[in-house]
Amino acid sequence: MKSLCNKSLLPRLPTGQKDSLVTIFGYPLSIFFIVVNEFCERFSYYGMRAVLVLYFKYFLKWDDDFSTTIYHTFVALCYLSPILGAIIADSWLGKFKTIVYLSIVYTAGQVIMAVGAINDITDGNKDGTPDNMTFHIALSMVGLLLIALGTGGIKPCVAAFGGDQFNEDQEKQRSTFFSIFYLSINAGSLLSTIITPILRAQKCGIHTQQQCYPLAFGVPAALMVVSLIVFIVGSGMYNKTAPSGNIMVKVCKCIFFAIMNRFHNRSSQIPKREHWLDWAEEKYDKLLIAQVKMVLKVLFLYIPLPMFWALFDQQGSRWTLQATTMDGNFGLMVIQPDQMQTVNPILILIMVPVMDFIIYPLISKCKLNFTPLRKITVGMFLAGLAFVAAALVQLQIDATLPDFPSSTEQQAKFINMVNRSIDITAGKYAFQLQTLQGNEEYYTYNLPFDLTIDSGPTETIRLPGGTRNTIVIVEEAGRMTNIKVGIKVRSKSKSNHIFFNGFGMTLNITVGEEGFGNIVSKNMSTYVDVPQGTAEFVIKNAAGSTCAFKREFGFGSSYTFIIPPTFILEENCEEHIKEVEDIKANSIHMAWQIPQYFLMTSGEVVFSVTGLEFSYSQAPSNMKAVLQAGWLLTVAVGNIIVLIVAEAATLPDQWAEYVLFAALLVLVCIIFAIMAYFYTYIDPVQIEADFANLEPEDEKKKNLEMTKKDMVENHDEKKRRSSNEGKIVQTNF
Repeated sequence: MKSLCNKSLLPRLPTGQKDSLVTIFGYPLSIFFIVVNEFCERFSYYGMRAVLVLYFKYFLKWDDDFSTTIYHTFVALCYLSPILGAIIADSWLGKFKTIVYLSIVYTAGQVIMAVGAINDITDGNKDGTPDNMTFHIALSMVGLLLIALGTGGIKPCVAAFGGDQFNEDQEKQRSTFFSIFYLSINAGSLLSTIITPILRAQKCGIHTQQQCYPLAFGVPAALMVVSLIVFIVGSGMYNKTAPSGNIMVKVCKCIFFAIMNRFHNRSSQIPKREHWLDWAEEKYDKLLIAQVKMVLKVLFLYIPLPMFWALFDQQGSRWTLQATTMDGNFGLMVIQPDQMQTVNPILILIMVPVMDFIIYPLISKCKLNFTPLRKITVGMFLAGLAFVAAALVQLQIDATLPDFPSSTEQQAKFINMVNRSIDITAGKYAFQLQTLQGNEEYYTYNLPFDLTIDSGPTETIRLPGGTRNTIVIVEEAGRMTNIKVGIKVRSKSKSNHIFFNGFGMTLNITVGEEGFGNIVSKNMSTYVDVPQGTAEFVIKNAAGSTCAFKREFGFGSSYTFIIPPTFILEENCEEHIKEVEDIKANSIHMAWQIPQYFLMTSGEVVFSVTGLEFSYSQAPSNMKAVLQAGWLLTVAVGNIIVLIVAEAATLPDQWAEYVLFAALLVLVCIIFAIMAYFYTYIDPVQIEADFANLEPEDEKKKNLEMTKKDMVENHDEKKRRSSNEGKIVQTNF
């Protein structure tokens, strides 16, 4: 049987490349290591990013706005660092060493993130809050900074390095490689966005059982280690091209020289040139200048594009936070809020062939000139509609949410644990509570307020601002008193908070694998997160008597379970337990997010795919990487826009912020449409060919004629000027 691996089947490589690369079916074996490396790296990045905003909110205890700010700052850094990676690879280290070194940095960042999420390393409190929050925040920020540098730095190198493995006679194989390469990106993204939220939802910990962010970050860290090892293992098979200078640096130098040369000659009598870049002709050849002109023409069109990414990347922040206030029960499966992000890659796999084989051909048959720039305009408009849909969903959610207090307010609910009805005056509110009864609504106060029970002494109640609290009324030695229970709920939770109040006896209570611990007489437990679904409670007393019962919970609810002094452990003990609903379960289904994801994904397919295709077709052959860097820069700027708008707008309602972003994008969309109307499509290949066909002698003759013409014009101008007007500045050509 003929061996599949035959290095003699590989065509000769250009000078300087290896000619002994092992191939399989005509493909370099080395690309296998590169594809596996990319799959693991994308799994690592998107897996970590999928749970990141929830980590900020529920582990680091940041509010929605600050969580969104840090999330988009991180994404912006991820898309700024590719420029640095490209410069390092092309100018100094080469692609292979750049990928290896920055992957080590990347791996270290992922490991630090996983370690920083371990609550037990600082002896967490019973409520799951770390003792030393500064320590966890510091580790998290260092980890994110290293990840941003690593993932962005290798981004422009890996695909290009894969292309370097093919010789000039393998165009078909190279094209197939890029298809497989991008498939591995989407596969890694899709699988990680499904898996890491499941890992995050698990319970882990030594001192306390809580959501397992160390596992959710640890698995991506392990995949990054695998990615690095696989890439290094293939080292001996790679074709490693030496760094040959960075074209981006050359372009920047050309632009800088043209600006400075024009500035220095602003008062001279040298005739004006057709284009400001022509002032670089003294140092750079005309072909390079013409290529830079083509690049700048496209980059000018990029100016409005960051607004699209400002909306698109909020799928991982605002839209994920929106999902935490929704019901994820789809019957056969329960979807976690961060798993809704998988809708985007799934729809991409569906929408790309639909657009290519159905929508675009139908538009073509209708004789409509659907140019690339018009497609980009439509994509931006669809993204704006997606945020209008998100705003409509948010309005429906807001109608079901409780009225949370501001930072200068406090809310309180009162529960009567006395064996008779009591009269309560709390601030401006006066009401009567029956035994084992709690008032249905929270009362809102400006800090502080006075509390009077049954005409007894008045007590001033001081509670933390911006919190919702349960105040339990008990009787001790014939005197009415209260026990303040700080809930500190500032927003809708993704899970159910259960709180047991044990009175008259010491009880040990567990729910599933979570333990409330021993609740002594007239004392309260801490809140415990209970996942959506059926929860089984087990109550034991010191004598070993046990009672078990089950309870069904929805998403985002919060309950207080009251155990009365007359409680007896018996078969139907749950009948004696008083249940008080503090926050209703989420009632708006997550399926309502699908329309906004559909509109956003449709916009992405039309916008992103077309934008890359347009940039490629309008870029010079040696400057496609420059436009790639410019495209990635628009993503970074888009995330910076989110930070600016979110901080500057300070809108009280989330739906209003969605509408604001939609309005801004529509405005930018109109501006882009006007810019696109005046754009003239070019053929870079033809322009470069025209310059290549220009004979050197003709070039010299043309330059000589221009010089003579300049000298004559300068001489005539000099004669017309008076002698005290100064000398004409001479420029060397």
